[in-house]
Amino acid sequence: MNERVVQFITALRAQGVRISVAESIDALRAAEVAGVGDRGIFRSALRATLVKEPHDLPTFDKLFPSYFGSEAPPPMQQPGGGMSPEDQEKLLEQLLEMMEGMTPEQLRQLFEAMMTGQGMSSRQMREFLDQNTSMSQMPASAPGAWAVRRALRELEFDRLEELLQELLEKLREAGFSEEQLQQLAEEARENQQALGQQIAREVGSGMAEREAEEQRKQPPGEDLLDRPFEYMGEQDLDDIRKVIQRLAAQLRTRVALRQKRASKGTLDAKGTIRANLRYGAVPVEIRHRRKHLKPRLTVVCDVSGSVERASRFMLLLVYALQDQISRTRPFVYYRTLADVRSDFEELRPEEAVQVVRSRVQGGPWQTSLGACLGTLVKDHMDAVDQRTTVIFLGDGDDHMGPPNTQDFEAIKRRAHKVVWFNPEQRWQWQREDNHMHVYGPLCDGVHVVSNLRELLAAVDGLFAYR
Repeated sequence: MNERVVQFITALRAQGVRISVAESIDALRAAEVAGVGDRGIFRSALRATLVKEPHDLPTFDKLFPSYFGSEAPPPMQQPGGGMSPEDQEKLLEQLLEMMEGMTPEQLRQLFEAMMTGQGMSSRQMREFLDQNTSMSQMPASAPGAWAVRRALRELEFDRLEELLQELLEKLREAGFSEEQLQQLAEEARENQQALGQQIAREVGSGMAEREAEEQRKQPPGEDLLDRPFEYMGEQDLDDIRKVIQRLAAQLRTRVALRQKRASKGTLDAKGTIRANLRYGAVPVEIRHRRKHLKPRLTVVCDVSGSVERASRFMLLLVYALQDQISRTRPFVYYRTLADVRSDFEELRPEEAVQVVRSRVQGGPWQTSLGACLGTLVKDHMDAVDQRTTVIFLGDGDDHMGPPNTQDFEAIKRRAHKVVWFNPEQRWQWQREDNHMHVYGPLCDGVHVVSNLRELLAAVDGLFAYR
């Protein structure tokens, strides 16, 4: 347990939580006194010794389950332990016969553990997963639930039930009573559940350790422009605001230069040639396209989970560019959608982004993008017109329902452009409750904005739209 606590402390430090050597020693002593019998007491003991600042509590709460699980896996038992010695011997013979030609090897090992009750230690399970799954190749930022599902699929974990049924049938033919078979199946399934919990726990802690290792490898003077949003902590906010102000100043300069170069609009080559055909195709009268107008923006930001941080920076950057934007209408959504224009009218943007999340309802796994699109179309379509670029910023998850393409297409028909900024990498858009594969093709542009540099490039592109 001491080794796991040390790994947990290392991960906290990698995420920016300040923990001294003395505090680490206090945490180890507190964990020893509290014990692991009561998970709530154990968790409180670690939090009391390791967390000094309120803004570090979310980091602690995020990492704790990855290292100590929602609950410890129950101890495994030997199925058929209550049988007579003769029946136990028959059971062992049938089991050995089944496992003799069983493939793949990792499935045979899991089935043997399930049917004998001889589980693996934490270290053995970690080695087993490293050898038989792609856990070590998964990106450290991969969602924990997705990583667990992938590991179980690679281990063919769901086949354990099929093998159990096959063994029960062989035992039935060998003369075992239904009562014996029922008891055996119940004990084996309890072991299977314990194995599944242990796998989930080790996958979670393994991914967290790799993320902490990647954090430690990052150079101490890393530019905030390239730091992924999920690695930015509350302690970085002051520096981030300064970076955003600098980026906004650079962006305003570039936009102003474009407008100066095209004060009459951009050259229309085709129009110039057509207009001068009467002169023998010798250009005399120069034609220009219509002068580019300042865009109107409607920004719809997901404020659930880790996406909230990217949304916060997006709103700060947009409001730092207000002299280059004709009008901005900000919306935030979680389970519900809210127009937060009044917050930005009454408060400074730095203050407004701190309160907008409280304007919507929602909890873990309650993002309802489809319903929020319906609310936007029903109650707020005055925020969209033919000059409006609508920006959706979010991961595209919807935990409450199917995609709402009808209302999304209604927004697109009314808007000048619809673009999507997604803080997650494209490989992460493969979750069962993620609908980027539906909404993405309906957009005029989809951009990955996992850091400030990518966000700046995406926003800069808005001013090039015609």
